[in-house]
Amino acid sequence: MDTLSPLQRSERMDRIRGRDSKPEMIVRRLTHALGFRYRLHRRNLPGKPDLVFASRRKVIFVHGCFWHRHPDPACKLARMPKTKLDFWAPKLENNRKRDEANLARLRDLGWQTLVIWECETGDRGALEARIEEFLR
Repeated sequence: MDTLSPLQRSERMDRIRGRDSKPEMIVRRLTHALGFRYRLHRRNLPGKPDLVFASRRKVIFVHGCFWHRHPDPACKLARMPKTKLDFWAPKLENNRKRDEANLARLRDLGWQTLVIWECETGDRGALEARIEEFLR
């Protein structure tokens, strides 16, 4: 059973951001500080990538571990909710399948992709190295 009323749950869910999230802002600031310039959320590309480097034909997605089902078993942010499992399980699985399809479509179009998970944004040194290696 949910500990919040339907109105409280609705208000809380309304605050979840689809873009400009904290992990995305960390990646954007770091990428900019490294000297790379990018476009945001290009709608003409599958999945509307978070950062688009058109001249390099590379894109970066910043995925929330919960919403996109981070496959790393050590990730504590990707846990399955304990309530309404019949709602959440198919919803989150569909998100994962959609992400896989979007990545495949981008690769078919000749784009290189990098997925950065929310839990990976805590280690700035490793994140910086990963971004720099991908974009160089």
